Amino acid sequence: MSLDPAGLIQQSICYDKTRTWTISVSWGYAVQIFRGTFSAREMEMPARTFLNWYKRADYTAYPFNTRPVSRNVCQNPFIYYLSNVVYDEDTDETASRYVRVQSNPDCKWKMEDPSQIKTVVVYKKPNPHLWDKSPRRNCCKVRNTKRKGTMMIDVGECREDEVVEL
Repeated sequence: MSLDPAGLIQQSICYDKTRTWTISVSWGYAVQIFRGTFSAREMEMPARTFLNWYKRADYTAYPFNTRPVSRNVCQNPFIYYLSNVVYDEDTDETASRYVRVQSNPDCKWKMEDPSQIKTVVVYKKPNPHLWDKSPRRNCCKVRNTKRKGTMMIDVGECREDEVVEL
């Protein structure tokens, strides 16, 4: 919180096109890797992981849109939770480390499996004026790495050639 209060739980969405994965980074909280490509609009909607207080009400009773949780185990996200954050004064960026605490069930899809990723490292430059700019969501980009079992991601302001929505 003290390292980048404006970026806390700020959702950034990026795509690993070579593996056909959608990655959602909620800085300072969690990183989710989904098999397949989902639009940013779909990823911004909260997953329906909660119940309505009224037993007879269905999901349309919420004052906001929600997306259903998939019944197919292959579509469940791989979730990595914040482990630690360090600030590098030389590069003026934070390096936050996220680790997976629970395993996902086996999937028979013929696409690359995110279970090989054990750690996600997110690099981000703090930006206290993020809310004064448009778009307010940061962009992210998957870095190439030779470290086995580690995914590296850059999060920051969207550049001219980066798309906010897919």
